[in-house]
Amino acid sequence: MLFTRLAVISALCASSATAFMAPKLGNNVKTFTPSYQRVSSFGMTATLSEPATADASGPNVMRPPIDYIWDDVAVQLKETFGLSEAEIAAYDAEVESSKDNLMKIYKALQLARGFENACNQQYMQGKIRGFMHLDNGQESIPALVDYAIKNGDKKYSYYREHTHAIASGVDAGEVMAELFMKETGSCKGAGGSMHIFDKSTYFQGGWALVSEQLPYAAGAAKSILLDRKLAISDNADFEKQDVAPPADDDRISIVFVGEGGAQNGRTAELLNSAAKDNLPLLLLVIDNGRAINTYTGDVATNGSVYQQGKHYGVPGLFVDGYDAADVAKGGKAVIDYVRSGKGPAILQVHTYRFNGHSPADPEHERGRKDEKSWARAEQDPIKKFEDKYTANGMFTEEELKEAKKEVLAEVKAAVKFADDSPMPPVELAKQLEYPDAPDTDYNMKPAPAFADAVNARTISPEQMETVQAHISALREKAKAGDISIGDAINLAIHEEMLRDPTTTIHAEDLQAGSSYDIPKLTQQTYGQIRAADEIIDEGHFIGKALGEGMNGYRPIVELMNTNFGIFGMAELSSAGNTFATTGGQFDMPMTIVGAGGTAPNQALGAEHSQPFHAYVMGIPGLKICTAASPDAAYGITKSMIRDNGPCFLFAPVKMMKEAKGTLDLDVCAPLNKAALLHEASAESVASGNAVTVLTYLHGVKEAQLVIDEITEEGFDIDLIELRSLKPLDMDTIRKSLERTNKCAILDESTQSGGVGATVSARISEDLFDLLDAPVKRLCMDDAPVPYASTMEVAVVKRGSDLVQGVFDLCTKQY
Repeated sequence: MLFTRLAVISALCASSATAFMAPKLGNNVKTFTPSYQRVSSFGMTATLSEPATADASGPNVMRPPIDYIWDDVAVQLKETFGLSEAEIAAYDAEVESSKDNLMKIYKALQLARGFENACNQQYMQGKIRGFMHLDNGQESIPALVDYAIKNGDKKYSYYREHTHAIASGVDAGEVMAELFMKETGSCKGAGGSMHIFDKSTYFQGGWALVSEQLPYAAGAAKSILLDRKLAISDNADFEKQDVAPPADDDRISIVFVGEGGAQNGRTAELLNSAAKDNLPLLLLVIDNGRAINTYTGDVATNGSVYQQGKHYGVPGLFVDGYDAADVAKGGKAVIDYVRSGKGPAILQVHTYRFNGHSPADPEHERGRKDEKSWARAEQDPIKKFEDKYTANGMFTEEELKEAKKEVLAEVKAAVKFADDSPMPPVELAKQLEYPDAPDTDYNMKPAPAFADAVNARTISPEQMETVQAHISALREKAKAGDISIGDAINLAIHEEMLRDPTTTIHAEDLQAGSSYDIPKLTQQTYGQIRAADEIIDEGHFIGKALGEGMNGYRPIVELMNTNFGIFGMAELSSAGNTFATTGGQFDMPMTIVGAGGTAPNQALGAEHSQPFHAYVMGIPGLKICTAASPDAAYGITKSMIRDNGPCFLFAPVKMMKEAKGTLDLDVCAPLNKAALLHEASAESVASGNAVTVLTYLHGVKEAQLVIDEITEEGFDIDLIELRSLKPLDMDTIRKSLERTNKCAILDESTQSGGVGATVSARISEDLFDLLDAPVKRLCMDDAPVPYASTMEVAVVKRGSDLVQGVFDLCTKQY
């Protein structure tokens, strides 16, 4: 029979270049790989062939069913995962011989279907707004979650996550209320359909950007290993305590992704990271054959995602979502493989989605409507379950009807709960901006009580002696006024990592100290588990840091150059949104620090001279600071590490080793204050010859170098360093403008969309009555920064431009 099925499927696929092929893998294990007709070497466009056809007895669909039986799954478990026949038989019997387990699976199927049907109805009535993505047809996946995933497991899903959340134990009423944008929703109405979170069940999203959840899940898996290594765990309030996880701790991190999303490069990065660190992670691929609505074979050549782990030593299993019992059996076997400590694994579930990408999509993609109609009739996992288990006598039709009735009553109650719930108050939006208020005094935050105990059991006496000697040497440099910005940040990091062992660090070239010694001696002291050398993709390790931050740790991310953070814009954006999107459930402690900015004549070319600090200004929930001196860098770094939200510190790339100074040791600096570095004389103020100068990064040095030249001309300046770009310290700016009534901004970003544009707008809106002249913006030109100094001078502003700007303002030449 198995040979016959393979022959039929091969015949169905052979006639179409876009159909799934069915060669044998090993001993009767089948793999289905999408392919499509590629661009001819003589042509400019690809011509897609027509959907697969079949004989009169077979389906006429683009993507034929795979018709797996348990034997097909068992062969893979034996050959790929090394299970014995007895172990495989036990997984089979655990489901097939247990009426309770089968009923558990059936109720999960019906709850998923019923909930999504109710969502569709409420969406059509206008009670659910925005984008919504339904899971009908894919119920075998939440049934597996309900059957085999535990409460303590970390769960990361994507925007089609309602059923995953409910199967994980999130209350159905709270999920529905979230969709209704009600205060009783799982995220207080702040998240919506694509952002379901629940701290009590460790359901950690609901993420809307395709595949962004992959590195987050890796970070969550790393947090499990950190708990075990540090011998700490979550208390009842989900805060770390000095109690080791139980000896039989078998938690895992599970991440859901579609087979279309799995084509994203983050998949390769995830597999590499998971294999390298032997992470307890399951990648669950929901293979519905559609990348949004487009047939996946039209845009991807590799549909066998479960085989992608071969290069990394990560095994994979392919199962048929049409049979929920087989998915439960095979899936649990793979989950137990991960739980046993053998490492990560992939589970790919072949299924069909009965609905379009979302109710708002027209579904004009080829073959989609025909496939949907056929799948509803021929590939319904609920109908398959009912037919199979009434035919073999396990259940009567009446038993299943009663179970369905019970489940639908739960769905009805969820809708009523959502309907009756209040809307959230308008004030909540601003309350969810930051976990810690901008004026927080970080010196008052207590260190974890378990710090000394954890350090004693994780840092050897020799390591402690070495790092303490290093710290002492840096502190002596600080007292002598001889410490650099890079060393000041390194000192702050070591002090905070010892103060709070939940602090971790990620960087490229970390072992060698990176470019400016910021992570120097961290891995040698705290080990690879707390100080991770990372692959060269900032998005990946910023994403892993986000996953750690959601699970009780305080990650630091060092960017060798802040412009490389462009690779991590999705992750940075989500880090800023997380606290608010989750309704304040999840703090998001993360400190990102690096050298950046654009110094005059730095000769680094356009890509290393971008104003990334301006690019991230628009990310909500992100605190952004700059530091042009060792003292500022030290104090701000310490505060950021203690902050419960995401923070970004920019340091001047050309001053990292050059600028030297003293430090206010053991003191945290505010994250919402500017610094007055030079005050204009009373005489210049009285004569109208004083200007407020706002600048940051290399602009501080440029301004300080020309103060004497400015005063020699009879003018003077209040020089204010914008150490906090967001939130902006308007009080300090106001106080200065009340004296000078004139403002120049020496800005290290572009004319369009730059920091100066934002600051100038705020001054014009809030302090207009204090101005005697227009704000003078001395900003970078919108042109890319050239390498040659003869051209660069036309783009990047410097001290000489400030001298002219002050002269123009004081002599009314504007």
